[in-house]
Amino acid sequence: MGLVIGEVRLSYCHLTEVDNNGKYSVTCLLPKTNEEAIAALQQAIEEAKDLGQTKKWQGKMPAKVHVGVHDGDGKKENGEPYGEECKGCYVFTVSSKDKPQVVDINKRLITDASEIYSGMYAKVYINLAPYMFQGKAGVGMYLGPVQKTRDGEAFGGSTPSAASVFGMPDEPDAASVFG
Repeated sequence: MGLVIGEVRLSYCHLTEVDNNGKYSVTCLLPKTNEEAIAALQQAIEEAKDLGQTKKWQGKMPAKVHVGVHDGDGKKENGEPYGEECKGCYVFTVSSKDKPQVVDINKRLITDASEIYSGMYAKVYINLAPYMFQGKAGVGMYLGPVQKTRDGEAFGGSTPSAASVFGMPDEPDAASVFG
């Protein structure tokens, strides 16, 4: 089951290079106010569960089906609160072994990696599929193409420019160059 979900804010953005797990991935922050997108995501999850019951889970719905959508106003599995950027959002991570295409609002491929960053806004294609792994049933969320919809304030630290660290070089005036 595939769907385009948006507009979301991207965090932990690994769309141009792989993450620590060797995958392309991104964490999506879906505002709780986007009721239409939330309903579409919930419907796709239920459809994936139904498919899992018939194709993966021997005709039975497991007592617990892991779905990686979390309440950003709550706490992580380790008990720590989610970051401030997650407040008022549902939080989920999507990943792929294949590098996703990232396009701009005009559907042109973005080739400048600096245009793709944590904090930007986007629409994300997600493919949902049931799985059974080591006795654990769940619905996996897999990353497809991404469309950047607009810029946002970058999350986390960014690399400073050489000029901000070392100062701007003195520009020679014409008299010192030509005498």
